[in-house]
Amino acid sequence: MPYYPLNLLYLGVLSLVNMTDDVQELNGEKYDAMYTEAIRFKSFQNWPFDENSACSASKMAEAGFFHCPTKHEPDLVQCYVCFKELDGWEATDEPWAEHFSHSKICLFAQLRKPQKDLTVAEIYKIESERKKNKIKRVIAQHLQKFRKMTDELEGFIQEQIKVIEVSKKKKKT
Repeated sequence: MPYYPLNLLYLGVLSLVNMTDDVQELNGEKYDAMYTEAIRFKSFQNWPFDENSACSASKMAEAGFFHCPTKHEPDLVQCYVCFKELDGWEATDEPWAEHFSHSKICLFAQLRKPQKDLTVAEIYKIESERKKNKIKRVIAQHLQKFRKMTDELEGFIQEQIKVIEVSKKKKKT
């Protein structure tokens, strides 16, 4: 069923209004729960590497990662601050080095400090950065939706132009 322009416009406005709700909704999602190293460590229950590996569960949690495996990516992890996802881990991979090499802008990776060694000022900066990253993420998701709707609307308009042109040609003959 094709979208009609007013439906797309309505969906766009509704999506924009809901963006604020989405940012607020993110406050309750898994990222907030992963703030502490201990909770991140618990997410590594089915981690494919043991504690003797360079990328042990404890070292992964210390480096800001929590385990979020999928069927096709059993070693998928995500940073709770920058939201960078990494998979394809090898037993010799060093979590802090990998984190920093794949996300140089992550404040947590830049500091390279275990949670217990962070100052109050550093914790405040990390939390501010994390919230900023969450908002950027929601905006990027909405931009993707808007682009899709724009493409659909453009396609609908092009179809209507063709229908009008065919109709005009029929009237002339």
